[in-house]
Amino acid sequence: MEDKIIHKELSYQVVGVLFEVFETLGYGYKESYYQKAIERGLKIKNIPFKSQVPFKLTYKGQIIGRVFLDFLIDNKIVLEIKKGNYYGRKNIEQILNYLKMTGLKLAILANFTPNGVKFLRILNSNKFNKPQEYKITITKKLFRL
Repeated sequence: MEDKIIHKELSYQVVGVLFEVFETLGYGYKESYYQKAIERGLKIKNIPFKSQVPFKLTYKGQIIGRVFLDFLIDNKIVLEIKKGNYYGRKNIEQILNYLKMTGLKLAILANFTPNGVKFLRILNSNKFNKPQEYKITITKKLFRL
């Protein structure tokens, strides 16, 4: 099972940056401040990333929408950050759509909470056509400092 974890080392490094940001800043700031702190942490750790990455949704050659990923890590992992205690269905659907649009296999949804950083690793099985039928595997962790 250990060998089948997608992007194990890279995701471990990313989550480490999230913990360092929370340890330093704590809870209560706007998402944009956490975003800037994560950018700084990723640069320090020499982890390749892009932030606020635009993606276009097209239908028959026409752009019908645009989304911005919080982070694209090494062109392998979508990282989406939130502030709050729970994972809303809307947030998980958002991540599934990002995985579908990008064709990537892994996303990390990280919540900065009063008690620490919670994160979900969301896998894209890409076996079904409809987003609501996606089979996802979620690993939930909460770390308190």
